[in-house]
Amino acid sequence: MTEILAFLAGSAVLIWLSRKPLRQPGSHGFYRFFAWECILVLVVRNLAIWGDDPLAPHQLLSWSLLIASIALVVAGIRTLQANGRAQGKRDDASLYEWEKTEALVTHGIFAWIRHPMYASLLALTWGAYFKDPGLGGLPFALIGSACLLATALADEKECLAHFGQPYTDYMQRSKRFIPGLF
Repeated sequence: MTEILAFLAGSAVLIWLSRKPLRQPGSHGFYRFFAWECILVLVVRNLAIWGDDPLAPHQLLSWSLLIASIALVVAGIRTLQANGRAQGKRDDASLYEWEKTEALVTHGIFAWIRHPMYASLLALTWGAYFKDPGLGGLPFALIGSACLLATALADEKECLAHFGQPYTDYMQRSKRFIPGLF
């Protein structure tokens, strides 16, 4: 019962945070909401055993992914805030104010990957999954990952519309989530 209440409370917060993008199916925020929901399921599902057997291989992998998640989001946010010139002028109700960047950021972590925050969420998804890997959580990890890919693809479409050819050029020299791979 506690897990259900935690999930419902978390979902209420995510719905409130995503209220604008949920009104715009196809926006990156729309897909991001469903990824967040999958992550929430994995966290709530595995919270009771989060620290059990901390030196087990699956726990070490989990902690590595969770640390990578933190590093990616911190690097992404810092670089974006310092260089993105978020001014709130972009006419897109699905964007948070800090996402309304006027400058294309292509250095720092963004020189290597286009979506460090979504890569962070991917690492968080799989980090939460590996707390207690098994068939019960696998569908949520896979669906969450697919939603993050859909989020990135939608975000790229939005960036192409806003930044044009410079973003096309940037896509040619960077990867989506993992430097040198994907």
